[in-house]
Amino acid sequence: MKIHIKSGRLIDPKHGVDTQRDVFIAAGKVVAIGDAPAGFSANRVIDATGKVVCPGLVDLAVRLREPGFEYLATLETEMKAAIAGGVTSLACPPDTDPPLDEPGLVEMLKFSAKNLNQAHLYPVGALTTGLKGKNLTEMAELRDAGCVAFSQADAPFADSQVLLHALQYAATFGFPVWLRAQDPALSRHGVAHEGEVATRLGLPAIPVIAETVALSTILLVARQTGARIHIARLSSAEGVAMVREAKSRGIAVTCDIGIHHAHLSEMDIGYFDPNCNLTPPLRSQRDRDALRAGLSDGTIDALCSDHTPVDEDAKQLPFSEAESGATGVELLLPLALKWATESKLPLAAAIAHITAKPAAILGIDAGHLGVGATADACIFDPAADWRVEPSALHSLGKNTPFSGYELRGRVSHTLVSGNLVFERK
Repeated sequence: MKIHIKSGRLIDPKHGVDTQRDVFIAAGKVVAIGDAPAGFSANRVIDATGKVVCPGLVDLAVRLREPGFEYLATLETEMKAAIAGGVTSLACPPDTDPPLDEPGLVEMLKFSAKNLNQAHLYPVGALTTGLKGKNLTEMAELRDAGCVAFSQADAPFADSQVLLHALQYAATFGFPVWLRAQDPALSRHGVAHEGEVATRLGLPAIPVIAETVALSTILLVARQTGARIHIARLSSAEGVAMVREAKSRGIAVTCDIGIHHAHLSEMDIGYFDPNCNLTPPLRSQRDRDALRAGLSDGTIDALCSDHTPVDEDAKQLPFSEAESGATGVELLLPLALKWATESKLPLAAAIAHITAKPAAILGIDAGHLGVGATADACIFDPAADWRVEPSALHSLGKNTPFSGYELRGRVSHTLVSGNLVFERK
């Protein structure tokens, strides 16, 4: 398939490109930018006049719910949601049932995803067997099966010695480790940020210190071992300051935040809105503003959707009993654009945080559209206004705190390996 994307505004942050240029695709690769190569005859011409052409989005946290939670969502439905959101490469956490702690499970998941011919799937393997926090998995075998990193998802370690051994082993072989900083004892039974809203509503609270105590331990052990770590879903101003200092001291650390936390705070819980029951919890407006500033100054490396489809029955419960999580993969792009607009940053800054920067964290050749690159592309109308209607989302998870919001920026076409896999009618 030969495709000519014409008259679009090409934004490729990795290569510093932001100008109107045509893109020519053949055999799954970008073969030319600007002028057509000799003898090029397109099978399909996509008119991108008034639209932005950018690399396919790279999402660091998309729960596909397979294997084990197919009643919540399926690989097929969530892959469709991903490409509808312009996401062409995604990492899935290991907290499936069973967890991704065996090479056979990883190979099965990758095989199933490949057969769908949609987004590229990059599994994150379990760091400990069964995510129980005690015995390390066979990381080398899981890496050979296709895992790009190793994580405990939201599961705790049995003790800090297991963390030490895990990072020592990972450092020996150069395996990246993704960790979420939350002390299980300090956060036990909590569902909301320890602040005025939790107090007023009588909700069990999770203090910021639950994040910073765990983060301090992770950073100290990382410095000791030399392991390459990624902090997933940072949520507090203090956490941002700690990562900023760690980077200045040469610790090999990157971090991301969930897109919801770039916009919402504890105040959005309102009167017990279960769609705002998230992990980590929505924190204070000061914390939210610090996260946005951390994105702007480069302390925070990437935005992710933290896509977590939840059954409607599990959400329509009292706040403290409702299952945590929100759908987000279809909202990643417009919410990233909203952050950049409100922060008075160029469009390319938003795109970098959801393309080239997360691709670098994954260690994959994606998130750019240079000549010779795999033709993963997202075409979107930056001026398209639309209303978030949960029933219209492709994901089986309709749970979003942004229901009813008016957003700007909508995907019109998604290409994966040179194939047009999504076109908005």
